Amino acid sequence: MEYIYAAMLLHKAGKKVEEGSMEKVLSATGVAVDKARVKATVTALKDVDIDKVIKEASLVTAAPAAAAHPAAAETKAEKKEEPAVSEEEAAAGLGALFG
Repeated sequence: MEYIYAAMLLHKAGKKVEEGSMEKVLSATGVAVDKARVKATVTALKDVDIDKVIKEASLVTAAPAAAAHPAAAETKAEKKEEPAVSEEEAAAGLGALFG
């Protein structure tokens, strides 16, 4: 995962995702650099539009949250609709317990 994070960090900083840059980022964080994994990551991301992938991923994760939000609002509305019981009515109901 740290290889993808390094690539995303480089991309966000406006740098090219290259082997040398990734090795520097990984080394700076204390990760033991595996040059084969660095090369594989750079090769895999060569033709990927990182901005587009990030946007699509954020849409996918935002959709369930947006769908859950209206349900939460309905639950709150339902709770507010409970009728208020006066103290006299509550006391009358307690009297039935003691017969």
